[in-house]
Amino acid sequence: MGKLKVFSGKEVCQILEAHGFEKVRQRGSHIVMQKQISGSTVTVPVPDHKEIRAGTLMSIIRQSGLQRSEFE
Repeated sequence: MGKLKVFSGKEVCQILEAHGFEKVRQRGSHIVMQKQISGSTVTVPVPDHKEIRAGTLMSIIRQSGLQRSEFE
């Protein structure tokens, strides 16, 4: 496994959008992304910060169901 890059909130949203997520709403500094998957909805909150911490990014990766390699 490689090391995670440092991403901004907007960059993470772009990666999620490329994999079928849509921006649903934004309140304050958090953007809520959603994706419909066979009768259910996956919701991922993304902080709109200049740099997202590694632990927060790992949580976003887990919640989204994407491969970690997409963020390396």
